[in-house]
Amino acid sequence: MEKKKFQFPHTYIIIFGVVLLAALLTVFVPQGRFQTTEVTYMVDGVEKTRTVVDPDSFEYVLDENGNKVTAVAPLFGTEDFGGQGILNFVFEGLTTGDKWGSAVGIIAFILVVGGAFGIVMRTGAIDAGILRIIGLLNGKEIMLIPILITLFSLGGAVFGMGEEALPFVMILVPMFIAMGYDAVVGVMCSYVATQIGFGSSWQNPFGLAIAQGIAGVPVMSGAWFRIPMWIFFTVLTIVFTMRYAQKIKKNPKLSVAYESDRAYREEFAGKDQKDVPFTLGHKLVLLTILATMIWTVWGVVAQGYYIPEIASQFFVMGLVAGIIGVVFKLNDMRMNDIARAFERGAADMVGAAMCVGMAQGIIIVLGGTSPTDGTVLNTILYTISNAMKGFPTIISAWCMYAFQAIFNFFVVSGSGQAALTMPIMAPLADLVGVERQVAVVAYQLGDGFTNFIVPTSGCLLGALAAAKMEWGNWAKFMIKFQGILVVACTVVMILAVVLGLS
Repeated sequence: MEKKKFQFPHTYIIIFGVVLLAALLTVFVPQGRFQTTEVTYMVDGVEKTRTVVDPDSFEYVLDENGNKVTAVAPLFGTEDFGGQGILNFVFEGLTTGDKWGSAVGIIAFILVVGGAFGIVMRTGAIDAGILRIIGLLNGKEIMLIPILITLFSLGGAVFGMGEEALPFVMILVPMFIAMGYDAVVGVMCSYVATQIGFGSSWQNPFGLAIAQGIAGVPVMSGAWFRIPMWIFFTVLTIVFTMRYAQKIKKNPKLSVAYESDRAYREEFAGKDQKDVPFTLGHKLVLLTILATMIWTVWGVVAQGYYIPEIASQFFVMGLVAGIIGVVFKLNDMRMNDIARAFERGAADMVGAAMCVGMAQGIIIVLGGTSPTDGTVLNTILYTISNAMKGFPTIISAWCMYAFQAIFNFFVVSGSGQAALTMPIMAPLADLVGVERQVAVVAYQLGDGFTNFIVPTSGCLLGALAAAKMEWGNWAKFMIKFQGILVVACTVVMILAVVLGLS
């Protein structure tokens, strides 16, 4: 009798399991809260203000008898628990936030971008362009990996690129599969690369600047250490990805995405540049995509565009591509095909949208991320930070990095994590003899480099949905890279302490 292969649980199952674990924590961990205060700091000569926790203000929530309060998460929502419970975590998670972030904003963004690319894919321009690129590269396709990783890492380092990478995933994944690689390479060269840059940046305004401002060190300082750090981690990512890509090229069945890539492989099987015409219509669609990418980068860097504006930009791209497809009769497109393609593209991303909402349910069960409300998460933050006292300097610095990596599971937002943790980590650094600048590096590495494995990250789940990959399969690949990063981050933290980064 043939042994059944172990099947990794579906992403929904994993998230629900974490929700149950979070509910179990509410049974044993008492609620705690902080007071907040305002801090100001300068970025490019402009004064910024942010509300952060007061690290000395923590207190347990007490009942009338002076006993610590635990509030066990109910099965269904009750008024005492904010109308939220274990079995309605999906709905409550889907409806949290606003258009500027999780979950509502990211869900809307994923669906609109998915629909827009559904129209683009319907024109056939992407397929035709991919085959033309393969023909031009003539066996040197692997050289795209270092170029793309460097560019996307630079985007993460300079302007905090993250959500903006999702549309690129939809282009790069089929391209790399057509070249004989897999979806993993496409995600590594786009979304993962942005987070490598985000986590090792010397000028990221959404993470580094906020963390430094809160920690009370000069904003954008320490570039002499961070620029080599960015180069090191970017090169490390390039080498790891190229080695993996070469292995998959030799034996595609070694890929964790072998099954999920099947549809793409079949689509390109037996095709070459001569089989698919590359017409003026195709070129115009691709120019529309390129123009949208340039427009997006300009909008983010020069105008501060975020989720709502970027979603609108890609909707315009899809609409223009659809009109070009109808005018040039690409794939025999008619007007109604624009609507149908948009619907199919959005439908392909519904799974990712659901995951984003479900992941928010974990935070809801723990009481939310508000520092002034009585929550389990606040107690966890206080308890772990207190446990770091009394270690040698290097060990304390590494523990700060480990803490930020673990805490990122609960608060994926870089700026949100900085606001919650840095007001505690900065004075803690003073107590244990660690420079505050080193504590900022610990935040950067812990936050940025776990964004591409934690199943609570809406951006990661969106990228995987665009690549048609399950989180479980992705995790099987990513765990090895995470292990390498932990070793590399340990070395960097030791160097930061030894070199006296301040």
